[in-house]
Amino acid sequence: MPKKSKFFFLYSSIVIIIFLIDRISKTHVINLFEDLNSQQIFITSFLNIHLIWNEGIAFGLLSLESKQVYNFITFIIILINVLIIYILFKLEDIRKYFFLIILGGALGNLFDRLLYNAVPDFIDFHIDDLHWFIFNPADIFITVGVICLILDEFFFKGIRDKRND
Repeated sequence: MPKKSKFFFLYSSIVIIIFLIDRISKTHVINLFEDLNSQQIFITSFLNIHLIWNEGIAFGLLSLESKQVYNFITFIIILINVLIIYILFKLEDIRKYFFLIILGGALGNLFDRLLYNAVPDFIDFHIDDLHWFIFNPADIFITVGVICLILDEFFFKGIRDKRND
């Protein structure tokens, strides 16, 4: 197998595995809540499973009633996914893996937007009555990828720039 084919298989596998982790967990929670009469499942004193349908973007931002706004946001999300794929073809360093992680999560949430017209969020961390935003596994992957890109920019950009000079 040629080297490019091996890497394409690896990169595709990362995205597919992240997408599947997200899809399987969301499907399981959706099915679970269809069978229960409760709105929440209490796991620990600081973690609940609470299914909500997010029609906005990250953390419920821009959740508006307008279908045109929803469609516009979905279109922008598709463009961002295409941009990430373009960036992946240009990168040849560790950042490629961070963008793959982001892409896997972004495709999971985009799939939900197209299938359900909303994204199921269900992980609810809290301390007593102080709740963080409810999120899902795709959000975790996107956040981890973005944090890794930020850390890379702060700590390794200079090294990379010196190497390229």
